[in-house]
Amino acid sequence: MEIGIRLFRSVILGLAGNPAAAALSRKYGMKLGAGRFVAGQTRDEALNRAQELNAQKLVVTMDHLGEGVRTDTEADGYRTEYCALITAMKERGIKGNVSLKPTQMGLALHEERTYARIRSIAQTAAGCGMFVRLDMEDSPYTDRTLRIVAKLRAEGLTNVGPVIQAYLRRSDHDLKSLTSTRTNVRLVKGAYKEPARIAYPKRQDVDSNFKRLIRSRLDSGVYTAIATHDEKIIDWVKAYVKRRCIPNTAFEFQMLYGIRTPLQLSLAEQGYTVRSYVPYGTMWYPYFVRRLAERPANVGFVVRSLLKRR
Repeated sequence: MEIGIRLFRSVILGLAGNPAAAALSRKYGMKLGAGRFVAGQTRDEALNRAQELNAQKLVVTMDHLGEGVRTDTEADGYRTEYCALITAMKERGIKGNVSLKPTQMGLALHEERTYARIRSIAQTAAGCGMFVRLDMEDSPYTDRTLRIVAKLRAEGLTNVGPVIQAYLRRSDHDLKSLTSTRTNVRLVKGAYKEPARIAYPKRQDVDSNFKRLIRSRLDSGVYTAIATHDEKIIDWVKAYVKRRCIPNTAFEFQMLYGIRTPLQLSLAEQGYTVRSYVPYGTMWYPYFVRRLAERPANVGFVVRSLLKRR
């Protein structure tokens, strides 16, 4: 079973960077079932949905989808969109923050120009009392992303924090360093295709490391976002914080828009902070493929959606 799941994830993730598959998916648009996981193709559509989630006691982190840009002009456009998004969220009184991918800001092109764009976004967010999460991408960008976070915080922009992926073998070291500077971190299992020499290939090893990282952060007292849909992990966290008398204000749960919505609402009703990751935009294909890879049941949802349209 474990081998089958790994093979499934490998095949699906291989499609994430396939230009032909991406072009085909865009041709058929949201008919492929992406509408379940993407809050809209425009900013206003996503903002409307964020307000609805706020009304259901969920806070949000909004993500204008895009990654791996090829020109500085593209990256500048994403920076402009994020600044406009933050301003609009403030005007609408939306309870939330934003998430962005460093390659979306040009990290594959030039680190310093990427830093300048993210700095501009972080300054806009700071003026609106908002946090900026730098999503962690595949391993070639890990060190560069962490450098950008460290540099921003050294300049006083402490409203910025990265994501740490439990499937990477290096994550324990990275987390200790970030905890020493009291950096707000999101912990995830990880959703990229990586070689076994740098990432745990077995699910049980990833789960064990995930728990170790969560335990370390909860014990540190530094605010932490725990991003998972795994109900066993969630129940373990709830039992751990109760046993250790850790207040609910010391952490939050994060889940993706459109996934385990009843669970998100239930946790919010129980008094936990639950943040829904709300993506929008036309460049949804890589994000959508990773959602399929994370959970085989999501493929079944897409197939059923396609059959209904015949």
